[in-house]
Parts: sequence; C-alpha cells; structure tokens
Amino acid sequence: MDSVGLDTERGDAGSGLVLDLSQLASASLATVGGKALNLGRLVAADFPVPPGFCLTTAGYRISAPAELDAIATRLDGAGLDGAGLAGAAVLSDGDRDDLARRAREAVAAAPVPPSVDAAVRDAYAAMGGGPVAVRSSATAEDLPFASFAGQQDSFMDVAGADAVVDAVRRCWASLWTDRAVAYRTTNGISQREVGLAVVIQHMVHARTAGVLFTANPVTGTRTETVIDAAPGPGQAVVSGAVNPDHFVVDTASGRLLQQPDGTAPSLTGAHLRELASLGDAAQRLLGAPQDVEWVIDAGGKAWLTQSRPITTLYPLPADDPLNGQAGTDGTSDAASGADTRVYLCGTLLQGLTRPITPMGLSVLGLMRGSNKGPWKYVNPGLRMYVDLTPLLRNKSGRQSLVKVLPLADGRSAALLPALLDDPRFSVVRRPRNKRGGEGPITPATVRSKGTEGTQSLGLFLRLIPPMARALLWPERELRRARRYQDRLAARLILPLPATAARRLQHTEDIMATTINGLIQATLPAPSVGYLMLAAARRLLRGIAKPRELEAVLRGLPHNVTTMMDLELWNLTVSLGRDPESRRVFMELKPDGLASRYKAGMLPAAAQSGLQEFLAKYGHRAVAEIDLGMPRWSEEPDHILGMISNYLRVDDPEQTPDRQFARAADHAEARIGDLVARAGSAGRLRGRLVSLCLRRTRQLAGLREFPKFCIILVLAEMHRQLREVGAELVRNGVIDAAGDVFFLDFDELRVGLRGADLKGIVTHRRRLYDVELRRRRVPRLLLSDGTDVEAAAKPLPAAGDHLTGTPASAGTATGKVRVIMDPVGARLEPGEILVAPSTDPGWTPLFMTAGALVMEMGGVISHGAVVAREYGIPAVVGVADATTRLRDGQSITVDGAAGTVVW
Repeated sequence: MDSVGLDTERGDAGSGLVLDLSQLASASLATVGGKALNLGRLVAADFPVPPGFCLTTAGYRISAPAELDAIATRLDGAGLDGAGLAGAAVLSDGDRDDLARRAREAVAAAPVPPSVDAAVRDAYAAMGGGPVAVRSSATAEDLPFASFAGQQDSFMDVAGADAVVDAVRRCWASLWTDRAVAYRTTNGISQREVGLAVVIQHMVHARTAGVLFTANPVTGTRTETVIDAAPGPGQAVVSGAVNPDHFVVDTASGRLLQQPDGTAPSLTGAHLRELASLGDAAQRLLGAPQDVEWVIDAGGKAWLTQSRPITTLYPLPADDPLNGQAGTDGTSDAASGADTRVYLCGTLLQGLTRPITPMGLSVLGLMRGSNKGPWKYVNPGLRMYVDLTPLLRNKSGRQSLVKVLPLADGRSAALLPALLDDPRFSVVRRPRNKRGGEGPITPATVRSKGTEGTQSLGLFLRLIPPMARALLWPERELRRARRYQDRLAARLILPLPATAARRLQHTEDIMATTINGLIQATLPAPSVGYLMLAAARRLLRGIAKPRELEAVLRGLPHNVTTMMDLELWNLTVSLGRDPESRRVFMELKPDGLASRYKAGMLPAAAQSGLQEFLAKYGHRAVAEIDLGMPRWSEEPDHILGMISNYLRVDDPEQTPDRQFARAADHAEARIGDLVARAGSAGRLRGRLVSLCLRRTRQLAGLREFPKFCIILVLAEMHRQLREVGAELVRNGVIDAAGDVFFLDFDELRVGLRGADLKGIVTHRRRLYDVELRRRRVPRLLLSDGTDVEAAAKPLPAAGDHLTGTPASAGTATGKVRVIMDPVGARLEPGEILVAPSTDPGWTPLFMTAGALVMEMGGVISHGAVVAREYGIPAVVGVADATTRLRDGQSITVDGAAGTVVW
C-alpha cells in the first residue's frame, strides 16, 4: 500500500522516545533493539522496507513498574545467593516461570505514562493512521549468537490509536513470557539489563508472504537460498499454521534447485530470483547469513519486514575462532563454493563433542607443527577439522580412506561413496614433466622431498631398536616405560621461586622439548603389541574368523586407564567399609563432596584415600586433551561421583574387579583355543600364533601410555598457566585465572606487559559458551558450510530398533541411562550407557555399565576399544541415540550384530 513518511522534525523524535526507521541505522542496540536496528540499516541502504517508526527502549524503561527490578534481580539469582547471573541455576523451572508470570502481569497492569502515550499517538497520526504491524524489538534479540526468534510477541493489522497503544503494552509484557525468560537464562543474558523497543510499520496487504534463509538452515550450505511461501500474510508461515511451498535456489545463478510437486507454486521464477538477490544483499550488508521475513503485495512488489541472523549454522571452516568469525557473511571464496574442500572432525574422532578452549587449540596446533606437516587443520566452532581433500583427489589416498575411515567412524564412512562420486573431488592428476615424472622439478621441491624422506627414514630407524627390544624382552620394556614416566615427571618440575614470565616460558619449553621424545619413548611397545595381533590374524586365516580375535584384547594388563579405574574401585571398597565415609558419600552430591574435600573436611579415610588417588591420577580430566579443562586435582567432582556410583554396586558379580577378571579369563581361554586350532594345522604355526598372542597381551595394554604421558605434560602446562593467570588477575589484565585458556602464548606475553585482555576473553568465552550448547556437530564439513551427513537423504527411522557399527560382541538387556556429560552422572549397575561419545574420562562409568551405545565412532574409537577390553557389548555410530532413547527404557544391545532393539 502507499505510505506516508514520518515527520522526523517533531518533538517526539527529539525526546528520544520515537525515531523514524530511517534514523535507526546509527542507533545503538540498547536504544532500539535488534529487530529495529536491522530494519534501520536496511532502510538506510534503500531496501524495500515498509515505513514506520520505533518507540525506543526509553519508553519501556519509563513505563516499567517499580517491582520489576526486584523480580529481575531474583531471576538473575543475585537476590538468592549473591552469585549474579551464574546463580540463576538455583531457581527451579517452576520458580522461574512463576517470577516471569509476576513480571508479565505487573507490566501489563502498569499504566502507560502520558509522555509515552502521547509520543506513540502523535507518531501514529503522522503515519496517516490505518492498519499497522506492531512488533517487539528486544535488546537481547537478533544477536549474532542468539536470535530470540518468536520469543517476544508481535501483532498484525492493528488499527486505531487506542489499539496501537494497547499493542505496545502487550509487546512490553511479552518480554517476560516464560519462554523468553528461559531463553535469556540459557544464553547467559541478564534479566535486569534487557529492554524492549517497539516497531510500528504500515501493514502491507500480502498477496504472498513467507520467510527466506540466505543459507540452507538444514544442511548449512551457504550457496543456497531457502524460501518458504504461502498465499496471504506471512504470520501463517512463521507460526507453522500452513504447509508452505518450499523452494531452494542457487544464490549466485538464481537456478531453481528444488520446488514443490503438484499444484501451481505460489511464487514465480522472477520473484524467487528477486527474493534470493534481496536476501544475498541483506546478508552482505548485515555481515552474516540472514533469516528474512518478506511480503509481496497485490502489485507484485516485494517488501522485507524483518531480518535476523541465522544463529544455528555451524561456522565455516574458513572462520578463525581466535580472531572473530570472518567468514560468516557467506561472501568468502570458501563459502561461494570456489575450490570446495572436505574436512573431517578430528575432535569427534577423539571422543569429544564439546569445543576446545582457544589455548587448547593453540597448543594442539603447536604439537602438530602449526600445519607444516602433510595434514592441514582448521578450527571452526573451536573444534579440530582435518582437510581430507588431498586424499579424495588422489587415487591411493582414496584407497586408504576406504580402508581406514570405517574403523574410525562408521557414520563418516557411510558418507564416503557420495564424496568419491562428487565431481568436485575427482582424482586430479598432476601434469607430467619432460622426464616423465609428475609436476615440475625444482631445487625447492627436491630439498623438500629429500628432507621429508630423510626425516621419515630417520624416525623409522630410531624406532627399530625399541620395537625389537619390546618384541624380545617385553618385561624389560614395561620397566623402561615406568622409568620413563618418572624421568618425565622430574623434567616437568620448575624450580621455585619463579616469575609469571618464567612460568610462561617454562610452559612453552616443556611442550617443545618433550612431545617428540615422548612419542619415540612410549609408542614402540604398544605398536609391537598390535603388529603381533595383525600377524596372528594373518596366521589364522582359514582357521578363525577375524572377529574371534577381539576377545584376546579383553582384560588387557598394563593399561594405565584400566589400572586407574580398578584403583578407584579399590578405594571405593575401602571407603565402603568405613561407616562415616559411606554415609557422607551416599548423602551428598558430588559438588558438596568436592567442597568438603577442598576444605579438608571429609572423613579421614576418604580424605587421605582421595589425596593418594589424586596424587597419582589428578592430572587427568574429562576431555583431557584440552589444555584448558580443569584437572581432577582441581575439580574432583567427577571422581567423587564415580565413588558414589560404585558404592551402589551390591551384586558381587557386577563388581568392576570381578568383571575385569572374567574378561581376562575369557581372553586367556580364547588364546588357548586359537593356539590349539592353529597347532592342528602345524606345530610351527601353533607356536607362532601363541607367541604373537602372548606378546599382544603383554604389550597392547600400553596403548594408553603415550597419551597418559602427554596428559602429564598438558596438566603441568595447565598448572603453570593458572599461576600466570593469577598474576594477570592481580594486575587487572583479566578477570579470572581461568581466562588464560581463552588466550594464546603471544597474547599472554602482551598481557604480562600490562595490556588489557578482558575484551578478547569476553568475546571468546561467548563463542565457547555458544558451542558448548551446540547439540549437532558436523562429522564431515564442506568449505561452503555443508554438513555432509545432514545433506544426505536420511533413511526412514525404524520404530523399534536402531543400527550402528558392531564394536564389542555380546548381548545385554537393561534400562537406558542417557548421559551427555560424565561429571556428576549417575549410572546404576547394569544400566545401558547411552552417550554421544566418550574419552578416557568416561571410563570409570564403563566398569558398571551393562552395555554401551554411542552416537560417534567406529571399531577403533576409544569407546569401542575400551568396551572390548572391559568385555561389555557395544554398538557405536548410532545416529540420534541420545534423542531416540530415553532414561528407563528397556533395550537389548547386540554388539555383534550392531543393533539396539526395544
């Protein structure tokens, strides 16, 4: 419809209560809210936006009733325990909703002050009256990390000044809906600081309306525009009241990739291209992929009625988490699809779904040689991804992927055939030079290949003697491993006193001087163990099936993680005999136990026993490869929770030591059987099989030892960096000692010279918190943002079973326990552990689990290997297991068939 512009010279604009939309581009978020600010920027850039005005947050704050601040303070938690926003968790959901209702009712009942009432009426009159849209625009809305879509109310076809004022009041009240308050709490936004502006715009009589996304919200593809449309007003599409026509458009070309079947679509090709072009321009202007609401009027003109960032997309591989999110606007070469690349999530392969702290990522990068080796890594979403593109474009690389990827992650392997058929990743042959070789020969390439070859040969030659020693004298090699651990621990000690600068230098030095030597000292023995298993498998061809050898790995000795778990069980047994310790552990939650331990107030047996355990294993942690994660010596809640779980084991047959002993007995029986069967084919073969399997039992358990030693190094680095952090806190450079883990070494050096690093830390902590809440992490990610698994057409879900990769043979029936985080988790003996993934920090739970079901992984992933060693059935790579299965549900896990049935 035709519109009348707003008179921006009137006194209301000068009062700060009312601003024309054309004045908003330079306004602040705190003044006009996210929705109005984005509309103002679009208007300033000449986008087709219905004209109107904005009642600023000043109007809301003038009108807010006196009791609102006290309610908001209670919601933030400060009124309960003084802990500020973080204390909001002390409120139950019911208490929070009750406070939200009180706030909502107070705002709705409060009179609109005369100055605000007059400002709204005057501005509405200046528009010429008529039907308008009245939309909420909160200061905590349309943010890069939280869109708040649909959390506050909007009202359409509002006519008359009285109705407009009433709609404004209802918009204010909607700031305090249960869902809006819960959303702010979840996203760490203070209830006291939030405000609400209101946008009033001319209504556009819609012939067709809907929403568009400038990136595919399902697959993440940044090169596609997704448009949902239906005849009539757009609210029907947004609210889900109708089934809209669904279109997918290639943004750059305007080519239609998907459209509704059957009836005539609600949009023509010309309008689809126009909307895609408008959306692309909006995302370039606003700096991020956008969720845009649009209307096409009776005359065929397209209007944009609001635009907010899409906050659910996984970051692009090109994004650098240590320097903002440069690639999120979708305009980079990576996002445009130029030279599309494929990345595999290495963090998931390590058993982690959570993000890694910036310092943790920095250290892992330095350990890899800062991308100077053959593998190139990127860190979108604060997770490690390795570039698989060179392998996909190489014939031998493809063969390696086909063999290895199914072992590491079955779900990624299932996606591999489609990638191999994708012409973007076809095999590339390097141009042949005149001598018949591939590629030009230059002095640089000769030196590079020569250096790499010499280094590889040198490393191989250095590994031969220790591997030979391990093969010939395994007991001697075990003693060498223990001596090496003692020498390593001594090397990590920093003489005191030490300045913060010296501590920082020591942290860098121990990483630079220990890691390579550590690998060479600890890797040969377990490598021999698994080489012997491979040799046995070859010797048993035609005699035994390959999966029969899995039992040989059950109950392996010399595994430091298993030894740790069994020592924790032995500690639990001793505490169970002490009535006071048992009472305290059965009554208190892990955080309460941890508080008493730190204060030295646990019963004497528990206090001393836990101190002894943590002196040996306190360097470990959940997600321990992340340098920034608190070690158990700092936060023993997880260990204390495990002791409480173990104290509930009352069936002697389910005790961890008994289960481990049974697993070891089963392995020995299987070895005897395999040796006898091999001996029937020839005495020499029987003796060779016996030697191979005995060496496997003696040495394969050391597979955890290299990582155990690496974690020793990381834990000492963590301890020293916390001391550096404490110094920076005293100097006012950061707010908390743990903030050092959101910086890198160069930044810490700058901080020691006095630079304020609080702003950098705040930005990275916000990104980290966003990623902590992310439930879906792409296992295979394209450089254009495509989540390969999400883009694949899913098979219909079965109603009574799930399937995955068989990981550990056996069957078990029990009740489900879904655990997303092992810290504080409770697992009753015999329950089926269902988890997204696991790392060594989860293994104490394995000791009493009836079976394991895991969303990630393959047969060589950590959870699968540990399940086989503990002798519990396991199925891994089970898509959506943590959402399809529910606590208390009875299921049967068949680890040989790879099925979960109910």
